[in-house]
Amino acid sequence: MHQHMQVQPLEGRARCNYVNLPMLNGDRLKTAKTLVDKAIKEKKVFSVLGPYPIIRAGLRARGWVERRLPRPSVPQPRRHDLETEATDEGDSSDDDDFGEEGERYDEADDLYDIMTRLVRNETPYFYWTTRRDSIDCRSLRKDQMTNHYAKAGSFTTKVGLCIHLRNLQWFDEADPDTFFPRCYRLGAEDDKHAFIEDFRRTACTSLLLYVLEKYGGDSEGKRTGEMYDAKSHGLSKLRKQHANQTVGTSIIDNALDICQEYLKSLEHCDIDNTLETIPTLSEQQWKVFLRNYYLVIHEGLMIEGCEAYVERCKCMLEQMSCVCPQMETDGLCNIWIIKPGAKSRGRGIMCMNRLDEILSLVNTDHGIMKDSKWVVQKYLERPLLVHNTKFDVRQWFLVTDWNPLTVWFYRECYLRFSTQPYSTHTLDSSVHLCNNSIQKHFQPSPDRNPCLPAECMWSCSQFRSWLAASGQDILWEGVVVPGMQKAIIQTLLTAQDSVEPRKNSFELYGADFMLGRDLRPWLLEINASPTMAPSTGVTARLCPAVQEDTLRVVLDRRCDRNAHTGGFQLIYKQAAVEVPQYVGVNLLVEGTSIRRPRAPVYKPLTQSLPDPPSKSSSYKSSLISSHCISGKENQSEEVKKACATLSSHKVMLEKSLGFQPKLRKRPHRLVLPSTCCVLPNPAELHPQKLSHTHTQPNHPTSHRTRSNLPSLYRPTLSLDVINLQPRQQLTSGRYKHETHTVNISYPVLRMQKYLSLNHRLTMDTFTDREGPKSS
Repeated sequence: MHQHMQVQPLEGRARCNYVNLPMLNGDRLKTAKTLVDKAIKEKKVFSVLGPYPIIRAGLRARGWVERRLPRPSVPQPRRHDLETEATDEGDSSDDDDFGEEGERYDEADDLYDIMTRLVRNETPYFYWTTRRDSIDCRSLRKDQMTNHYAKAGSFTTKVGLCIHLRNLQWFDEADPDTFFPRCYRLGAEDDKHAFIEDFRRTACTSLLLYVLEKYGGDSEGKRTGEMYDAKSHGLSKLRKQHANQTVGTSIIDNALDICQEYLKSLEHCDIDNTLETIPTLSEQQWKVFLRNYYLVIHEGLMIEGCEAYVERCKCMLEQMSCVCPQMETDGLCNIWIIKPGAKSRGRGIMCMNRLDEILSLVNTDHGIMKDSKWVVQKYLERPLLVHNTKFDVRQWFLVTDWNPLTVWFYRECYLRFSTQPYSTHTLDSSVHLCNNSIQKHFQPSPDRNPCLPAECMWSCSQFRSWLAASGQDILWEGVVVPGMQKAIIQTLLTAQDSVEPRKNSFELYGADFMLGRDLRPWLLEINASPTMAPSTGVTARLCPAVQEDTLRVVLDRRCDRNAHTGGFQLIYKQAAVEVPQYVGVNLLVEGTSIRRPRAPVYKPLTQSLPDPPSKSSSYKSSLISSHCISGKENQSEEVKKACATLSSHKVMLEKSLGFQPKLRKRPHRLVLPSTCCVLPNPAELHPQKLSHTHTQPNHPTSHRTRSNLPSLYRPTLSLDVINLQPRQQLTSGRYKHETHTVNISYPVLRMQKYLSLNHRLTMDTFTDREGPKSS
């Protein structure tokens, strides 16, 4: 027990750790706290996962403080060794920055290390990671930024790009075959059959092109090395085995028939074909055709008597070129590339030129059939070559918003060369795959042109100098750059509905292009998280500039719209589409039925007199109905004298008069002015209804028809309106009245009838009362 008391391992360890801690400077700690407090207040805390020293330096220069993310317990293996990445959801990242630079970011300055410790419990507002699954975008707040979009695999994987570009016709009037080599999914049964038909049809056009170039005086195939030479390829023994063999001209007839049948199908001439329709070539005949095709193209056998088919082949190829935009790049060897769906940096890519080999690869790999992750794409056999060496172009672009779609295009790019001279008779990766991760494992060929760089990279300025030497410098700005921009925009439009358009997110992509002999760009693939490793002198200059300019676009431009964006230029800003207000699933249509007009229904008129002008009068104003006279000759002398002495006042209609009782009431009351015109006799308007009134004998009886029925759209009728006021000096209760004429619409006719009926009945029976009661 005494021995145990003397041993104190825990205290010794603590003392040892305390000695190893760095000494803290008071002034430095105070400065760190001040900077951290300011960063927290301005929400400038960031986290970076991966070796991105340029991003760290750029954010720190802008006053941001890093909160380091915890490291995974198990060391992350290098991703180019992970074969399981084929099942990753759309993450085709080709970033190969892990390795020796992955440990450097721990070597931070003491001040930054102190600041990092002070914000270890704060919320980061800016995330920059290599893989999009490192951060869950759905759990981020609105004010947090990240450099990835969710569900971007619709265009960053071979499978997604293959599927979505087929829908381009719904987004733009463009044909994807003009910038994207035709592509098929090997795991999908319908795509598999479509690929077989395409392979066979391409073999036919390649055979016709072979006849035209070999026997038609065109030396294009010999100049590019596509024509087979047994000696140059070390296969002279195999050539001797077939020295006495030739292929008959029936192979050319079959190729012409297949092309003609394809042209007719484009014109829908095969719409009546059924399953019982006999195809042009049976499966057995296709096997014979392809076997002879391989002998002619790959082993150099001659076609007996093919000189007579040169003109027919030329005419057919001209027709096919009008409907097949990729005829110029197909070549003679019918090479196809088999690609894994979600891998990058050339991993798992194979070049093949025989149909049976491609199909056997698919049939033996059940994983390909199950997941449909692999695609087969037509290889561009006739690309633009620099000193007889193949190359591709890496172009950066930045997406800062998906709704509306906002795309930034980087002005500079770089070229990646292969280490071996170009040839279609070898399918080696060192010849056909230009990825730096593949070419760095090969030594440059001794036959390679010395003008090419040893690092196998050129900047775009070096490439433009090479174009200027051949007088094609103008094609860079006129053909190459616009073609790449158009291909990128059209690709993003097809994938816009699949990507989650989160605000405050952005993503930098790397697109790979190949150039045709006419310098038309062809899109190969688009990679998420493009490599930023300074592997060569070209990337050591361009990659830091791209990262710094990305921060200018996504950070500086948020505070100042006129901020400098470096090498990025805005090439596309989609018009904002406003989302209509949601009104629910239940829709209601309101309306009124249209009814046939009916005869007017007349009712007594209720009127109210205005207040008398004299305040000393002790009676209340009342409205009475008086007689209406049709002509001036029927007016009494007493009425004429009364009209001259009374002042004119307006008679207000207390209630709006409707033409039909079942219709809706009018929203406004009708006001009759004091100045009116004389109305016609109501007996002339309605002789049937007013038969008891005195009518003129000279007037014939009118019949009530639809044509003579008064209407709101016919000439305005007039009505005598009598303005009534009590005469103060009379005690009999009689009233003086004056006649005014007003132009009125048809509904007032009911008042006209009421006045005319009471003319005879109530002329001499007025009594002293408050006024007539309304009916």
